[in-house]
Amino acid sequence: MRFIKSPHADGEKKHELAPPFKNPFVHDLRFTTLQKLQIGLMTVTLCPIRLLLAAFMMLLAWPFAFIATVGRSESAVEPQCLWRKVVDVVLRTIMRVMWFAGGFHWISIKGRQALPAEAPILTLAPHSSYFDAMPVTMTMASIVMKAESKDIPVWGTLIKYIRPVFVSRSDQDSRRKTVEEIKRRAHSGGEWPQIMIFPEGTCTNRSCLITFKPGAFIPAVPVQPVVIRYPNQLDTITWTWQGPGAFKILWLTLCQLHNEFEIEYLPIYTPSEEEKKNPALFAHNVRRLMAKALKVPVTDYSFEDCQLTMAEGQIRLPVDTCLLEFAKLVRSLGLKRQNSEKLLQEYGTRARKLQGERLSLDEFAQFLDLPVSDVVRDMFTLFDENEDGSVDIREFVIAFSVVCRPAKTLETMKLAFKMFEAEEDGAITENELMCILRTALGVGELKVGRLFRAIDEEDSGKLTFESFRNFAEQHPDFAENYLYSDNTGFWGVFSSHVSTPVSNGFCADFTPSVHHASQKKLD
Repeated sequence: MRFIKSPHADGEKKHELAPPFKNPFVHDLRFTTLQKLQIGLMTVTLCPIRLLLAAFMMLLAWPFAFIATVGRSESAVEPQCLWRKVVDVVLRTIMRVMWFAGGFHWISIKGRQALPAEAPILTLAPHSSYFDAMPVTMTMASIVMKAESKDIPVWGTLIKYIRPVFVSRSDQDSRRKTVEEIKRRAHSGGEWPQIMIFPEGTCTNRSCLITFKPGAFIPAVPVQPVVIRYPNQLDTITWTWQGPGAFKILWLTLCQLHNEFEIEYLPIYTPSEEEKKNPALFAHNVRRLMAKALKVPVTDYSFEDCQLTMAEGQIRLPVDTCLLEFAKLVRSLGLKRQNSEKLLQEYGTRARKLQGERLSLDEFAQFLDLPVSDVVRDMFTLFDENEDGSVDIREFVIAFSVVCRPAKTLETMKLAFKMFEAEEDGAITENELMCILRTALGVGELKVGRLFRAIDEEDSGKLTFESFRNFAEQHPDFAENYLYSDNTGFWGVFSSHVSTPVSNGFCADFTPSVHHASQKKLD
C-alpha cells in the first residue's frame, strides 16, 4: 500500500507517495540530555509546590461554586445580581491563579470574544489536551459534559457552576434532548451563557484538523470559531492515544519553567441558508476557516480512525499506516455498514476465485459494485503499488477486514490465508506472508523472514493457517518479538498501557445518528 494525499482545501487532488502529514493520534516525545536534567531537578523542587498550589486553588473555588449553585434553577437563568457577579469574578481569579501556579504565567489573547447574543456557540480547535480547559475557566462558558461528571467530588460542583448541558449514557434519547437543549439556549437571544464545544470530539497532536462532528452546528445559529495554540519549544501538553499518558503529561508540564498558551477569537461565522439545512457542510466550512488561521492542513480522519489505531489486537498498527487513509475512503464510499461482516465474506469468496488475477480500475469498481469516481480512484491508487494500472484485489479485502474488525487479528489472517493458500496443500510462501502482513499493517515494506522461520520449524518453505494460529496462541507477543524489532521506525513510542479510546471529557459527543449519516455523505 502507498499513501495518497487527501483533497486540499481548494478541492484540488494530488497523488503523491509521501504522507501529507503525520498521524494526528500519535505524540512522540523525546528529550535532550539537558532537558532530562531540568525535569529531574524540577521534579524534586518546583513541581510538588505547583501541584499543591493548583490543588489548593481548586479546593478554594469549591465553596464559592457551591454557594452560587444552591437553589439555582436548571431550566432558567436568574438575573445576574451583585453577589453573583462577585462570585463570578472570584472564581475566574482563583482559576487564573491555578493556571499561573501550573506555569502558564501569561496567556496571549487575540481578537474579541463575541457576546452571547451575537454568537451563542463557540467552536474550539484543535483539541489536544485537558489543558484546553483554560478557555472554559477564562470565559465561564457552558460546555457539553457526560452526566456522570456532576457526581465527581469538588470537580462536579465546579462543573455545575458553568451550567453545562449533560449527556446521559443511560438515556437512549439523551442525544436528541441535548441537541434540543442547545437549540433552546442558542435561540434565547443571549440570555444563556455561550456554549463552548470542541467539534473534533477527541484529542490530536495539532498537526491538522480532523473531521468536525456536526453536533455544534445543528442549531444553525452563528458561531464564533476559536483557535488555540501552545507555542512551546518542548510539547509536554499534547495528550493523544499513542504517547505519554495523562499523569505523565501533567508531571512533565509542571516541570517546565514556563508554558505558553494562545487563544484567538476569529470573526463570527454566520451560516448560509444551505449550511443551516446541512450541519455537516456548516462544520466543514468552519473547519476550513480555522485550519487557514492555524496554517495546518485538514483531513477527513475522525474519532473512529483513532479507535482503529488503538485496537487491542495481536498486531498494533504502525505510526504512519496507510490504513487511516484507507479507512477514510471506506467511510466515504459507505462500505462499512451494519452488514459489513457479510459483505467481507462475500468479498473474500470472490477474491479467492480470482486467484491473484490483477484488476484494472474499471474492474476494481465493478468488484465493489460502484461507479468509477474520484474516491474509488483514490482507493485504487492505494493498492496500485507498481503504478501499472492494476491491483491485487486480495490486498483490498485484507485491508477492509482490518478496518471492519481491527481487534480480530486471527480472523483477518484466516481470511487472508484462504485467499492466498495453494489448492494442493492449503499453504502460503514467505513472500505471500509478507504481502498479507504488509497489507494488514498498511506499510510499504516489511521483513517477515525471522517470523516465517520461527513458525516453519520443519523448514518446508510453506505455512498453513493452522500452524500460524498455533504459533500465535503459544506466542501472543509474536508481533512484538518478531515484527516490531525487525522493522524499526514503523511503530514509534507506545505507552506501556493503552486504554480503549473514549470521547474527550470536555465535550461529549451528542450528535444524533441521522446527522452522522449525513456527514458520511458529505465526505
